[in-house]
Amino acid sequence: MLKIVVPTINGGFSSHFGGADRFAIFEVDEGSRTIASQVSAAPPPHEQGSFPLWLRDQGASVILAGGMGPRAVQMLEQFGIETVIGVGGGEPEQLVRAYLDGTLSATGEGCGGGGLHDCAGHGDGH
Repeated sequence: MLKIVVPTINGGFSSHFGGADRFAIFEVDEGSRTIASQVSAAPPPHEQGSFPLWLRDQGASVILAGGMGPRAVQMLEQFGIETVIGVGGGEPEQLVRAYLDGTLSATGEGCGGGGLHDCAGHGDGH
């Protein structure tokens, strides 16, 4: 099973990975490329590196995200998790279906935060 993860906030897509209050985790049958199940899980408190480690422990295969710092991308990729960044938004299930169909639109651009990756001042565009 492939596990595709989408960060959410208040039940909808979270455009900023680090601002997610939950993650929608979709189990996908790789043969039929259909969603077999979906759960919503609360991550640990957001500290540097906590989300990538937690997602690895959840068995994530793919992350569909909007803005994400370069360190998080690097950690996820080191764990063998495909990271799709620059996703514009939408309902989590629709994003997963678009990914599976090869029609997901993503810019590939992460987040412009520096230092400790504080993007708080960058608005909701991330």
